[in-house]
Amino acid sequence: MLELKHLKKKYGQHIAVNNVSMRVEKGSIHGLLGPNGAGKSSILRMVTGITLPDEGEILFEEKPYRLQDIISHIGYMPEERGLYKKMKIEEHLIYLAQLKGLSLDATKKQIDFWFAKLDMNTWRKKKVEDLSKGMSQKLQFVATVIHEPKLVILDEPFSGLDPVNSEIIKNEIFELAKKGTSIIFSTHRMEQVEEICDKITLINKGEILLQGQLSNIKDSFKNNTYLLETKEKLEGEVLSYVVSQVQNSYIIKPTQENSIQNILQNCINNHTEIIHFKELLPTLQEIFIQQVEGKSSTTF
Repeated sequence: MLELKHLKKKYGQHIAVNNVSMRVEKGSIHGLLGPNGAGKSSILRMVTGITLPDEGEILFEEKPYRLQDIISHIGYMPEERGLYKKMKIEEHLIYLAQLKGLSLDATKKQIDFWFAKLDMNTWRKKKVEDLSKGMSQKLQFVATVIHEPKLVILDEPFSGLDPVNSEIIKNEIFELAKKGTSIIFSTHRMEQVEEICDKITLINKGEILLQGQLSNIKDSFKNNTYLLETKEKLEGEVLSYVVSQVQNSYIIKPTQENSIQNILQNCINNHTEIIHFKELLPTLQEIFIQQVEGKSSTTF
């Protein structure tokens, strides 16, 4: 759906984006991650046509990117909200949807659909300034997707939402992807990325540090440790492979000479009742910190 090829962007002498390439497939949810000042906003500004790249190319559906041709196919929800406080929310959505080329009749049908789905009907005639932060966030989400764009860009979409409404919006994101919408998801909340994204691109100081399928990335960073919970306390040789313990919960690290299968067999031979066992994978938060501090670049 969207492809960035070797994008570069400078502001004066500062290189904000340096040789960034990225593919967002149809129906995928692609996480764009990085610390503050990494270059995420500069990339999103180029994708939305706010600024142009100094070098490189952007393709949309495998064709050269012409903003005037694809503006109606993009929905952008910025981190800094852009709502007119004195407008009534229904009028606000009509205005924004028509800017994207939607007819008045189609807009009203979409408003009916989304207001019913997100439980917003009682707020139709309220002004934006009367909305809570969470309700404003829901309104901004509707404004982003009301014209059924092919590409949706979400920058911190859960900011200000309580857990119930966060779950509602998360499910809507999944539903959009299922229908073929391509989504770029930018956030600082790594646990949300793990829940939502298929692929990620991690950038720092304008350059890619890590890119690929999230499952492959997490698998590649595992460090051969396992969680073992038992009914009784462990005894004997198995204890030599324990690196930490909380009551009857143990973190086990096997060696080349003694695999996890051998360790588990030893427990069974000693009639140790195993309650729970799993391999421990690093969290995306841990990988993020490791890569940003280590500054190595990897693609999966």
